[in-house]
Amino acid sequence: MLIVQDVDLTPNPQALKFILNEKLLTYETRNFTNKEDAVNDPLAKGIFEIPGVVSVFYMDRFITIEKEAKIGWGQIQQPFVEFIKSFDKTLIPQETKKDITDEENIELLQKINEILDHMVRPALAGDGGGLEILGLRGNILTIRYQGACGSCPTSIKGTLVAIESLLKRELSPSIEVVPG
Repeated sequence: MLIVQDVDLTPNPQALKFILNEKLLTYETRNFTNKEDAVNDPLAKGIFEIPGVVSVFYMDRFITIEKEAKIGWGQIQQPFVEFIKSFDKTLIPQETKKDITDEENIELLQKINEILDHMVRPALAGDGGGLEILGLRGNILTIRYQGACGSCPTSIKGTLVAIESLLKRELSPSIEVVPG
């Protein structure tokens, strides 16, 4: 049975990170920005049934929920905890590994992912979010924030600049990071 063990605040005032007692995913992240996106994911679909939920992000052992500003957390937390207790974890769609197909940039993309995996993604996950690479064209890396980071004002500018500075320092001064 899934149980909420802890709840963490995130830098996004409209998002909370719910830490669970069991792992949901091993290597993927799942981000749903609306109810329609979640139609094929029973976990996210069920969470969207709670009035006031506007986005769902989950990975590893946590779920981040973003709510409408006018809705209080008291209206969401209890229904969420009850839903999680009764949810059958085997209904979560199976994970699939993504292959990197851009032959021209495969080595650079692998290095970028290593840096992000070690120095950026753990910090974002700590705040209830994640980071997805949408593409690499030349030296322009397009990324998308997930979970609490997706609509957080800090991630939209401050974190973007920090990631770009890190990659410039570690890999190449010509790398640019843009939101997708």
